[in-house]
Amino acid sequence: MSAGLIGSSTPLAEHYDLALVDLDGVAYKGHEPIDHAADGLTSARGNGMRLVFVTNNASREPESVAAQLTELGIATRADEVMTAAQAAAQLLRTRLPEGSRVLVVGGAGLVTAVREAGYQVVDSADDEPEAVAQGFAPEVGWAQLAEAAYAIERGAWHVASNLDLSLPTARGFAPGNGSLVGAVRAATGVVPDSAGKPSSTMYDMAVERVGARQVLVIGDRLDTDLAGARSGGYDGLHVLTGVSSARDDILAVPGERPHFIGADLRALLEPHPAPGRSDDGWWVCREASARVTDGALELGRGDADAIDLVRAACAAAWAAVDAGDDLDPGTVPELARS
Repeated sequence: MSAGLIGSSTPLAEHYDLALVDLDGVAYKGHEPIDHAADGLTSARGNGMRLVFVTNNASREPESVAAQLTELGIATRADEVMTAAQAAAQLLRTRLPEGSRVLVVGGAGLVTAVREAGYQVVDSADDEPEAVAQGFAPEVGWAQLAEAAYAIERGAWHVASNLDLSLPTARGFAPGNGSLVGAVRAATGVVPDSAGKPSSTMYDMAVERVGARQVLVIGDRLDTDLAGARSGGYDGLHVLTGVSSARDDILAVPGERPHFIGADLRALLEPHPAPGRSDDGWWVCREASARVTDGALELGRGDADAIDLVRAACAAAWAAVDAGDDLDPGTVPELARS
């Protein structure tokens, strides 16, 4: 699989038969719609692309997520939603027999997933749980975190649904599950196992559920969504509607690089040109160009499309870094933003 950007001469919705779509920052932000998300996904479906929504949020049940998406104009069934709660329950199965006691720190989605996996849900360390399953929920507070710490100190296995430090909301970025897990880890000194992205567990589960020949991962975070795509061997589209920016793309380490970049979900309906290197050392994508000289990123702007400029800059920066050259982050500006 290519370590850099790749091209598609046809719209992505025609080239890939299944899209694994992140939620927060991609399909919506908090409870608010994201511009062009509904139109882009609906049109992609019309071109034959199937959708499964894959989220690191473990607080809600698939039915609730599907209902919200449908209200936002993205018709969705519950079986088209894959949550980190379901992935956490699958991870528990790798070590714990059915009937084991599990202390759940999180919302209804995690409670349901753990119960459906055949475990006995408890809420106190005094119940001697064999594992602690921790996922984000707005109502999680000190008392639940303390019970988790007590149980882990007594030998319970700590499983986190995900390790996202932040969570995009309509008002900005709030602490995510990773921040809450960090509090328990600080208290116990125990590093948890994680079921969510960047592990490819949820992607693999979704592909197995649906079946597909060509799979595209769509996300807004390089360190989770796109890292999960790379780790699972899937192509990834980064949309600039959430956490990670175009500048983050340019500075991305190999294991977090996207294969495609788009301003928003309309990118599913467009071909994606691949950058190429010219004889004079510039990386070119249609009218856009970029190169790295003496550790500095140079951009040939002209009348280039903003996303093409990002593509060219990524190609130039990644090629330089992969060749062992230095790249001064101070020379990398913030570029296209949705």
